[in-house]
Amino acid sequence: MRIRVTVRPGSRTEGIEERPGGPLLVKVRAPARDGLANEAVIIAVARHYRVPKSRVRLVRGHTGRDKVLDLPD
Repeated sequence: MRIRVTVRPGSRTEGIEERPGGPLLVKVRAPARDGLANEAVIIAVARHYRVPKSRVRLVRGHTGRDKVLDLPD
């Protein structure tokens, strides 16, 4: 399953907001540098969907706020 997410790095709080008809909004405290925010997004999405983080793969958007993640079905 592929999901679209919008990332808000450097947030005061962490969490995931489901927006109707749009991508998930993933707030992470990690800064957007050296892949720290990407790793935090993968961890947050894995917890939200209750899958191992090793099964969550970043497909598109390595350097942007809009990303596509691949999850197991």
